[in-house]
Amino acid sequence: MAETLALIDYGAGNLQSVAHALRVAGAGCGWAGHVAVTADPAVLRAADRVVLPGVGSFRACAEGLRAIPGLVAALEARVLAEAVPFLGICVGMQLLASQGVEHGSTPGLGWVPGEVRRIVPADAPAVAGGIKVPHMGWNDVRPSPGAPLVEPGEAYFLHSYHFVPEDPRHIAAVTEHGGALAAALARDNILGLQFHPEKSQSYGLALLARFLEWRP
Repeated sequence: MAETLALIDYGAGNLQSVAHALRVAGAGCGWAGHVAVTADPAVLRAADRVVLPGVGSFRACAEGLRAIPGLVAALEARVLAEAVPFLGICVGMQLLASQGVEHGSTPGLGWVPGEVRRIVPADAPAVAGGIKVPHMGWNDVRPSPGAPLVEPGEAYFLHSYHFVPEDPRHIAAVTEHGGALAAALARDNILGLQFHPEKSQSYGLALLARFLEWRP
């Protein structure tokens, strides 16, 4: 029986681009599943894989997710209790945190303990050695030893806030932007990417293909 991947639609994701990238990646690796763009908890509870995208502020995304009745409970049941493979993208990864501080403190899902904080420039952008915020464009991804799915390469980033986990063992990859920032997080069946695989060309498509075949 073909798998169903639930791509969560809560009004805060680049859904069509992510859905297209997943379908292209699936065709390339022979995955015969179906991508369902959905906000229906019933569809989510029957899904074999889950992808949570996110674009915008932490607060807006957290509020949008919680505004859909039953959606967070369905996510927790399918991902935490039943351990289906889960992928969070950009703010979708950040929502795994205990809290984010953008526009005031906002609770996250708390699946990976930690805080989402603003990237602090080392100096003014015009000064040698300073950094620009947002962190935007292509940058290296350096995986941690033993991290699932993430390989060395270059990916496309666009973010002003970064995830600081309480346990550094949850960092699956880093990128350098005024210091090491978490580029990916992993915990059991959960993978989060700060970068956008749907905008990262062949590197991103290969990672999505590995996710579609992942059986943690």
